[in-house]
Parts: sequence; structure tokens; C-alpha cells
Amino acid sequence: MYFQLTEDQRALRDGTRELLAGRFGRDRLRAAVGDPALDRALWRELGAAGFFALRLPEEAGGVGLGLPEAVLVLEEAGRALLPGPLVACQLLAGAVDGVASGEKVVGLCEGEREPVLWEHPADCDELILVEGGAGRSAHGAGGEAGGAQGRTGGAYRSAPDRVACAPFASVDPLTPLACVTDLPRTEPLALEVPRLRREATLLTAAQQLGSAARTVEMAVRHAREREQFGAPVGSFQAVKHLCAQMLVRAEMARSAVYAAAVTESALDVTAAKLLADEAAVANARDCLQVHGGMGFTWEADVHLHLKRAWLRAARWEVAREAEELLAAGLIA
Repeated sequence: MYFQLTEDQRALRDGTRELLAGRFGRDRLRAAVGDPALDRALWRELGAAGFFALRLPEEAGGVGLGLPEAVLVLEEAGRALLPGPLVACQLLAGAVDGVASGEKVVGLCEGEREPVLWEHPADCDELILVEGGAGRSAHGAGGEAGGAQGRTGGAYRSAPDRVACAPFASVDPLTPLACVTDLPRTEPLALEVPRLRREATLLTAAQQLGSAARTVEMAVRHAREREQFGAPVGSFQAVKHLCAQMLVRAEMARSAVYAAAVTESALDVTAAKLLADEAAVANARDCLQVHGGMGFTWEADVHLHLKRAWLRAARWEVAREAEELLAAGLIA
């Protein structure tokens, strides 16, 4: 199996990075910290660029690409710390009208997780709640998590004004949250819930990978430019080791995420999320360490990567769940 990116995939990755650098650079990022409301003009521009319709068939107005390409795009979004329910809109572009074009923003909640958290509640035009479809065993037919139990589940859509929710403090200033206390289950949505969960897990891992890779770049740049005792801090052995460990984590996560995008195996996706979460959180911590006292300041961007990594690590198969699934798969 050949895991190198094709020329078209590299062009997609580079084009996405260029688009995000031009429309969501550092100035926009810092402005969003103070005002995290979604930029609807940017959202529509992303829709026009095919960001959300990437996997829809061409006859349905989509781009006609696959899961590996979606992973590359979400990786770049994670690298740029682009806020918003990107995974939800990517997965629901074919199920909710207006999402593919960026005219609508849709949220996605896990019904079994406590608390039930809703990202960007003030910006969403619809909320989708998914229940069931999360296997308790990682060894089922075809490598699907949970076997028969993992294939059940339901999804329900609701307008925001019909959802009862309470304020919830978010660790990430770019991601407002609300705690859903009640949602009417009167309008079911025909979705393959286990597949949706698996793909949501993988695309979240892709965002974590992008953040992990970006913090490596930030740490190395600072280590080259910052001087102490008349020499760049990157010349000190302890800093070299930190940066090397960061790179190893990011590349291990990259291999796992890219492989899972090709195989679509439940076990591979679980392993990819576990490695990507570890890489994003640990790399942000080490990046902060390389920056020294400057890294702890509000003006530096390091804390934004760490807070986003913490938030994403708590979504779609957290570490303890992933470890149990992988252990079950090994002994099955």
C-alpha cells in the first residue's frame, strides 16, 4: 500500500494552507480570541472552495474526493486553529441543506457523553444529536467497533430555539460551549451513526495532527531566533531533545492518521485518535517549555494550541475509551 501523497493531494493541502493563511492569519486569529463569533463570510468562502462538499459526489454539486483528502483539509484547519464546527459541517454536508455551500452552520453532539456539549451554539442554524453506535468492543465484523452493538444508533435534528441548554465555560477562548439539557427527538435523521462516529473521530484526529505539527514549527523557529548566553537556545542539548521528541510524536501521529484514512478500520481510527491527541497536547506543552517565560503569556499563541488540544482530546473517543478499545482488539 502506497501512503505517499499524490500530486493532487499535495496541491489540495497547499491550496488549503494558502487559503487559510490569507483569510485567517494571525491578526484574524487574535481578533477571534476576543470575539469568537463565526465569520459567516469566511464560512461561505470555505463552502465555495469546496471545504464542506469535498466528499459529496460531483453530480450532487460536490468535489467527489474521499476521506484521505478530507483528512488533509482538516489537518490544515487544525494547523491554523480555524474555529467552528468544521467536523460537523464536513460530515453533514449531504444531510442538511445549505451546509455544503457554507450558508448554514450545523452542530453535532454526542448524546451519551456527560455533559452533552454543543460547540458555537449561537452560530449554529441546526443541531444534530447522535446516540448509540459506539461499540464497547473494538473487534467486530470487518474491523468495525463493537460488532452488532456498534452498528445501532440514531440521529435527531433540531432547530436551536427548541434546544434547552445552559452556559458552559470553555477552556478554549475560540470555542464557545453550551451544555445541552434537553433536545426533542421528534425529527430523526437517516444517518449511518457508527460510520459518522468513526469519521468524526478521524477528522478530529486530523485537526489534532495539524496543531501538533504547527507547534513543532513554532518551537523550532523560536529555538533558532532566541539567544541566551550569546547562542541560540536551540543549540542547547535539552532544547534539541524537546524539539526532536515533538517531531517524533507528530510524525507518528501523521502515519497513524493517514493510514486510518485509507483503511477506515475502526481499530486504526482509534489508534490514530489516541496518538494524535497525545501529540497535540504534549507538543503544545513542550512548545510552551521551549518558549520559556514568553510561552506563558497571553500574547503568545502557544496557549491557544494547548487549549484547543485539550478540548479536542475530550471529543470523539477520549484516551481511556481508546485504550480500552485497543486492548479489547488485541485480546479478541
